[in-house]
Amino acid sequence: MLTRPTLTQRMITALNASPSRIPVLLGGCGTGRSTALYQLRDQLGRTTQYIDVDRAATTPERFLHAVVTGSPFAAGETPAKGARPAFDAALVFFSHARLASTEPATFLLDEFLELRTFESFPGLRRVIYDLLDELSISDNRFVLTSRYTARTLRLLRDRSARFEVVHIPLLTAEDIRELLGLPPNPIADGSAADASYTARAVQALTDGRPVYVRAMAEQLDAMRAHGPGGGDVISAMAALFALDGALTRQIRFSYELRLHRARGYGALKAILDILADQEGLTLTEISQRLQRTPGSTKDYLSWLEDVDLVSSRQKRYSYTDPLMRMWVRLHCRATAATDEDVAREVQLFAINRLPSQVETPAPAAGATAGTPGVEDDRKPWDIIELD
Repeated sequence: MLTRPTLTQRMITALNASPSRIPVLLGGCGTGRSTALYQLRDQLGRTTQYIDVDRAATTPERFLHAVVTGSPFAAGETPAKGARPAFDAALVFFSHARLASTEPATFLLDEFLELRTFESFPGLRRVIYDLLDELSISDNRFVLTSRYTARTLRLLRDRSARFEVVHIPLLTAEDIRELLGLPPNPIADGSAADASYTARAVQALTDGRPVYVRAMAEQLDAMRAHGPGGGDVISAMAALFALDGALTRQIRFSYELRLHRARGYGALKAILDILADQEGLTLTEISQRLQRTPGSTKDYLSWLEDVDLVSSRQKRYSYTDPLMRMWVRLHCRATAATDEDVAREVQLFAINRLPSQVETPAPAAGATAGTPGVEDDRKPWDIIELD
């Protein structure tokens, strides 16, 4: 497992500030949010409780029971039955829990936005706002994560300055060399140069997303096990995007999860199909292809942006995840993709992203990992935003 000491230290620094800040880790599916929390929990020790909100947020009463029974901290009295009393008791527990000592407790709330499921219960219409308001005045310490970047940034826009947004950084070529087990130092037979190119190629094809890099590493290992000379990155990518490939399954999960968290499921799928055929379209161009009014199309696009499926730059819309676009082109159609279809799409994708075999200088500090040759005016992933 890849360790990310810089990210862990950043969170510890925020937690140890006076007053402590509340890091909010943001990144898409498979970017390593949960892994970062596990590593932080292991480092902080017994004064820390990790909570998988995504799995535990069923009803307020059962959520409270799950949190309290799995906690190293002492709990107060069990509240009277009811959704609102149970949620209020959970907030009190988060805010005031302690060990026998007076040392503050640290709670790691993974996928905290999933508490919105409670808003279907009576008296719970502002669950997330109530949570953030309580955490912001507590003496305890907290780290939050979410896979929904746009939604979280909008939520935190006018909240307390204690919340510190931390975008999970994409993997660098050096990180990928470590994951792939490639030699870090130059040696006489030139294998280090090959290793450097492989790492940069994997970074380009996977966009530096950890879950994609791990899948590529496993596929390359499997291909090399069948004999010398196997394991080129394009063949590995083609295998991962086959009908039963690892990335086909992973991206299908992310695609469906985000669409089901948005509104207008069918129309949103249609827009994603349109952008799979051609990216960089304007609102007017999309509405014409969709055969809907610009007003309704703008709503659909805003819902896609809300769950980070598409992003807009200079009023032109594109996929946030370039691999998802390739997945839609291959697997969101009436007939199953053939091996020839997969090979063709992967070749087209690789042509536009693979680095040159010639070594190029490392990018300047603050450069982002985007499509080679295209200027990227997004903020670097490793910048902390203070709200």
